[in-house]
Amino acid sequence: MSKSVLVINCGSSSIKFALLLEQQDFRIHGLAENLGTADARIKGVTVGNEPVDIHIPFADHKKALEVGLERLANYKPDAIGHRVVHGGSLTKAELINDDIIEHIRAAIPLAPLHNHAHLIGIEATQRLFPDLPQVAVFDTAFHQTMPAHAYRYAVPKFLYTEHGVRRYGFHGTSHAYVSERGSALAGSFKQGGWLTAHLGNGSSTCAIWNGQSVDTSMGLTPLEGLVMGTRSGDVDPSLHSFLAKNLGWDIYKIDKMLNSQSGLLGLSDLSNDMRTLIDASEKGNEDATLAIEVFCYRLAKSLAALSCGLPELNGLFFTGGIGENSAYIREKTMSYLPHFGFNLNKDANNALKRGTEGRIDAGTGPQIWVVPTDEEGRIAQEVHHVVDAHVGQQLLKKSELKTELA
Repeated sequence: MSKSVLVINCGSSSIKFALLLEQQDFRIHGLAENLGTADARIKGVTVGNEPVDIHIPFADHKKALEVGLERLANYKPDAIGHRVVHGGSLTKAELINDDIIEHIRAAIPLAPLHNHAHLIGIEATQRLFPDLPQVAVFDTAFHQTMPAHAYRYAVPKFLYTEHGVRRYGFHGTSHAYVSERGSALAGSFKQGGWLTAHLGNGSSTCAIWNGQSVDTSMGLTPLEGLVMGTRSGDVDPSLHSFLAKNLGWDIYKIDKMLNSQSGLLGLSDLSNDMRTLIDASEKGNEDATLAIEVFCYRLAKSLAALSCGLPELNGLFFTGGIGENSAYIREKTMSYLPHFGFNLNKDANNALKRGTEGRIDAGTGPQIWVVPTDEEGRIAQEVHHVVDAHVGQQLLKKSELKTELA
């Protein structure tokens, strides 16, 4: 069994990494950011909870990994887990081999920035740790239990059968962890119907029945669904042709606008940070106030819609940077859902601080919980399962070979 797991999350210009030792409360973690620029650096916490801040000008992914992993020399991992945004049709975490790498590469058109960066990270760690088992954990895998009526788009069938155009969903490791942890806290582990709201710069909701995803807000790409930090979420599909015809924009400019210049930032014309917007709203900034209202209304609307996938609604879990920290956003969102019987306890809601889990309803109606997410822990758990299963298979093959030779 792998005792320590190095979790890698490669973005287009950044790398998050964490070493999770057998002791669950002991982690070494870091963030390499601004890669490829003069401002590239690694920040984090190393052995003994000591802070790290290393300037690595113009470092690429491989160099950043080399520098970051040097800090872990005394804690060499037993296995490596890679967070991969898009796994296409893959339904579970997989031991990385040439076939899995080709699956990840084939999904690049569905997540061009993310999957390309993940392949860079995989190549770098394979060079650095050629003898270690490495596992790909896919954001999309948890949602592969969605029924066809939830994941199919109403477009010509060949787009689905020949090109994979369908709803995949994302944030799967977070929704999986939070729903398992939350249902355990509620005394009904992986039982019943729950809604999860992962709220941050990227946001999504999910409907979960007996521990399985039955619907989610994100779709073919992470752009579909809720209003996010810089992403628009749902818009009229004809917006693209409107902008092309009337403003002369090409598809690349439209895509950049919807992904990088919209959402909270676009609505407020101020910031994509909810804390900044709440502060500005309290000072009378009407655009910030509107951005918050749109965010909460669209969130409530999504939760209400996803409840259609649940035979019964037991409750709701808030998570992510905004979901865990903003009592204001939680309260405003719940105010749009009175007809579901939710009954928020304002004192309990206001009392929860960052990293604290707890129940915030008044004891009547569906339950409401705040459950801090642990995507790294979930990835490490899935790595353990894959590696242990692989070791078991290898031992079985050796045993069968010995029997044949005897």
